[in-house]
Order: sequence, then structure tokens, then C-alpha cells
Amino acid sequence: MTTQTRDPLLAAGRIIILLAQGLFALGAAALTIGFPIVLFMQGQFTEELQAEIGNPELVFPTSAILGLMLLALIVVIMAFFFLNKMRLIIDTVADGDPFVPDNSERLTAMAWLMLAIQILAIPAAGLALYITKVLEDANATIDAGIDLNGVIMVVVLFILARVFRHGTAMREDLEGTV
Repeated sequence: MTTQTRDPLLAAGRIIILLAQGLFALGAAALTIGFPIVLFMQGQFTEELQAEIGNPELVFPTSAILGLMLLALIVVIMAFFFLNKMRLIIDTVADGDPFVPDNSERLTAMAWLMLAIQILAIPAAGLALYITKVLEDANATIDAGIDLNGVIMVVVLFILARVFRHGTAMREDLEGTV
């Protein structure tokens, strides 16, 4: 039951996803390049912060910043793969056959990726709060909390995966009886 469709919404979705994946790849590259920069320039960063804030005892929180950058890199990579799975689902819809076993597996993987992103946000927020506290004289602020939208998305993705699994099985049963 495959009929290819030319839906402008699907085309727009695919373009948006490809652009977002490009931005995530750029972000991953920037974070990767940033690791050695932060590591090797920590002395200069400390001096500049001490001068700007006026606190000669301030120490640049290198470990916390590198940890936060590492978590950000992991999240960016997971988001890239999340969007890739979504793009592949869009492709099956455009091909006219969305109820394939791969899509339920893709939705399940997307749910796990989103759950991991939500979990990684917890230590990332902790590190960001620590960095803000260390640099409290730098007028830096951060808001942290649980993202209810992300939690709801995880649940919806797991449910959609089951719907797709069930829809695929029903279609296979129907095709078997014809």
C-alpha cells in the first residue's frame, strides 16, 4: 500500500529538520573546538574575570565549564539523531507507507533519546548553577527546573510507538486475510 505524495507540509518539515541538523552539527563542532580552547586558555580567562569583576581570588571554574560543555555536546548529538529519526519517518509518510515496523522502532528510539536529554538536563542545570554561584559577581543568572513539555513528549512518543506497532500488525493481518 505505497502511494507517493507531494505534501508541502512534509517537504517543509524535511527542510526544517535538515537545517536544524546542520545547526546541531555546527554546534557540536563548536563545542568540540571549544574544549581545548577552554582548557588551554583558562589562565587568561581567570585573569580577565578577575580584572572585570575586581576579585583577585576568583578562579575560573574550568572543570565545571568543561563538564557543562560535555553534557551540551552529548545533548546536541542526541538531538541530531532524534531529528534524523523524525526525518526518516517523514520520508515513509511521503512514500505513502508510514505504518512500517521501522517507524515504531524509530519512535521508541526518539522517546529514549528525549528521556535521556531530559535526564541530562538535571546535572547540566546543577553545573550551570554552580558556575553562576562561582561567578556571582559577574551578574550572571540562570533559571532551572523540570521541563514538563519534555516529559509529556517522552510519554507521547512511547504511546505513538505502540500505536504504530499496533497499526503495522493490524495492516499485516489485514493483508494476510485478503
